[in-house]
Amino acid sequence: MTGDTERIPSKDLERLGEKGVPVPVFNDGIAETALPTDALVDTDVLIVGSGPAGASAALFLSTLGVPNIMITKYRWTANTPRAHITNQRAMEIFRDMGIEDQVLADATPHDLVGDTVFCTSIAGEEIGRIRTWGTRPDREADYRLASPCLTVDIPQTYLEPILVRNATVAGTQTRFSTEYLGHVQDDAGVTVEVRDRLTGHEYRIRARYLIGADGARSAVAADIDLPYEGRMDIAGSMNITFKADIAALVDHRPSVLYWVIQPGSNVGGIGTGLVRMVRPWDEWLIVWGYDIDGPAPDLDDEMATKIIRDLLGMPDLEPEITGYSLWGVNEMYATELHRGRVFCVGDAIHRHPPSNGLGSNTSVQDSYNLAWKLAAVLRGQAGPALLDSYTAERAPVARRIVTRANRSAREFGDIFEALGVVGLAGEEMAAAIEERKADTAAGAAKRAALVHAMETKNYEFNAHGVELGQFYESGAIVSDGTRPAPETGKQDADLYYAAGTSPGAHLPHAWVGDNTTRLAMMDLAPYTRWTLITGIAGSAWVDAADVIGRELGLPLEVVVIGPGQATTDLYYDWARRREIDESGAVLVRPDKHIAWRSTNMPHDPETQLRVALTKVLSR
Repeated sequence: MTGDTERIPSKDLERLGEKGVPVPVFNDGIAETALPTDALVDTDVLIVGSGPAGASAALFLSTLGVPNIMITKYRWTANTPRAHITNQRAMEIFRDMGIEDQVLADATPHDLVGDTVFCTSIAGEEIGRIRTWGTRPDREADYRLASPCLTVDIPQTYLEPILVRNATVAGTQTRFSTEYLGHVQDDAGVTVEVRDRLTGHEYRIRARYLIGADGARSAVAADIDLPYEGRMDIAGSMNITFKADIAALVDHRPSVLYWVIQPGSNVGGIGTGLVRMVRPWDEWLIVWGYDIDGPAPDLDDEMATKIIRDLLGMPDLEPEITGYSLWGVNEMYATELHRGRVFCVGDAIHRHPPSNGLGSNTSVQDSYNLAWKLAAVLRGQAGPALLDSYTAERAPVARRIVTRANRSAREFGDIFEALGVVGLAGEEMAAAIEERKADTAAGAAKRAALVHAMETKNYEFNAHGVELGQFYESGAIVSDGTRPAPETGKQDADLYYAAGTSPGAHLPHAWVGDNTTRLAMMDLAPYTRWTLITGIAGSAWVDAADVIGRELGLPLEVVVIGPGQATTDLYYDWARRREIDESGAVLVRPDKHIAWRSTNMPHDPETQLRVALTKVLSR
């Protein structure tokens, strides 16, 4: 929209005025303004923020051929490691985008991330270890059966450039040092005021849709007044990054996380200090807590060095300190994720501690859910009501991960109670920790309690169901009233992922292909299309899909799995997981969630498919 008059609600203009952005003159409560062509940039989608949520949204939209601009007020990508655990679902998405190998090249691999240690210092005594992120042999089977990808560790400083680079190569117009000032929206689009932070020049970008991926203090979310539950800044933490080669103390027990329980330690109110690997085994990040209700600590190199030496148990160490910062622990999630044409993703809608390693993973998944829907509506393949399914599907996920992450943080209390250190400090705390070694009734009780307390931490470090078990219920799903059934002995929905083809579930993993090529089921259903999966007895679906795809203007392909076909069921795993007759069909959305299924061949497959797709697409 260039040089035209747009009608903008006055309440939106008032918000801009409060930010110091020039606003047009009101006429009967409605602002009328001409937007000059030389001051307006046009695009389909504007993304504010270049973190995991924003950069992935840009990559997804560009992959789908949707013109988009990504802005960030910073001069470059993340300058601290921040998010790092990258779980199977996020890795699957990177596989879908063709960048999995790039991520793996910069990541610490799966076999080096999971020997999580609890100790009195890195050089001191161990209290116990727990195999994490699916690295224990019995749990690794669960993880390998669930996905073609495994959890890895890649700091945000390495992941963000990969996402930004690939998005920009694919077509995103990326603008650094460009600050979001505010926006107004109308029936046709969103007008966003931005500032070039190098020149001070302010200009407008006109977009059909706006995505706020601007973090836990999101200005976009504030401007559209998203409703939240919970609260911010429930505890204070500090990050200290440093370099020191301590391979001799850790490479025999390789892990991302080393938890230190010692007198005086307190990270984010948990009661422990955390030593986190950034690069094995010479680059590290320490997380340490402070009282958020008191004055912020005056952190300097001397204080940082003391904390490092204490947690490592190396009083003579001379670390190379590379930075430190303060941050707040949050417990807040949005109950609605968009207003009109403005959507929020990532930390803007779920704010929580790093427990469970869910933050960046969920952020990427938010954008993966949203981008294909925006593309479908922009192309006229779907009605605007499809976009309402974003809140319906992702708001429950936001609530679940915020709740789980904070509960995991509080479950550290089980370890402190088992050790008998609650409320103790100094020598009393050290003596209480030492008592676990005693050949006494009290010592035996502590040892037994520690077994139970360490088991509880599986809900943080091996919560496979939380990581992968997103089940969608919305207008973009044609439910048949079923949900994936858990395996016997694996009913705990947080610990165990239940796979199945119930509409709303994620497409189950199985290896398929031919005598020269092995593919994952997800590889058969790329992000750029809709996919209908059937068997040899379901060949009538091919003609039905051809008719409906052309009728709806939708990229829709049929994959027939079976002997003699281009794709065979290599290990017969798909036959065991499809939960339908081979004449039936599973309709897979671009984001790999199942939109609809037919358990067998209906009398009129064309009509059945048409009804399902028109409902899902809000046609």
